[in-house]
Amino acid sequence: MKSIVVFCGSSEGYNECYREAAYNLGALLAARGIRIIYGGAKVGLMGALADGALENNGEIVGVIPEFLKTTEVAHEQLTRLIIVDTMHERKLKMHELSDGIITLPGGWGTMEELFEMLTWSQLGLHSKPVGLLNVNGYYDALKALTDNMVTEGFLNEFVNATLLINGSIDDLLTQMEAYDPTAAPQVVTKQTT
Repeated sequence: MKSIVVFCGSSEGYNECYREAAYNLGALLAARGIRIIYGGAKVGLMGALADGALENNGEIVGVIPEFLKTTEVAHEQLTRLIIVDTMHERKLKMHELSDGIITLPGGWGTMEELFEMLTWSQLGLHSKPVGLLNVNGYYDALKALTDNMVTEGFLNEFVNATLLINGSIDDLLTQMEAYDPTAAPQVVTKQTT
């Protein structure tokens, strides 16, 4: 992968481990020569991610709507800052520039970005790996929810398995590099007589 979009919160959360994970992700992607695409802010986990990349000579591209440029306080030291008109344009541009998706902890906006990418994958609009960095067990409840969606018949098991979840940055990147969107498991159907 040459570039990864990272979705994450514009807040830091209450536990320092979230900020550390965002910084470390930025630093590790920079060390591996992977360009980072993200929301363009200098606050919260977004700022920590950018700082981790920049302090390790990484390439980081921010994409931010004009109306959030002041509200979220755009990061001014980025490799490149792309200004768009709408949130929809932001997601589309971030998607177009990336080979894979990683989601760190965040709130409504982060979840909306993640689920849109998962939906696009399910609909065959892209075949990029989508990963969750499960810092401090943050996404354990989400994993339980998606498993329940399968149990209750609202989500296909194969589609659920396309969401890669790991608490280790290195292990998540390994999963993403090995991701094969065509490797569907064999489906055994019951025959009736």
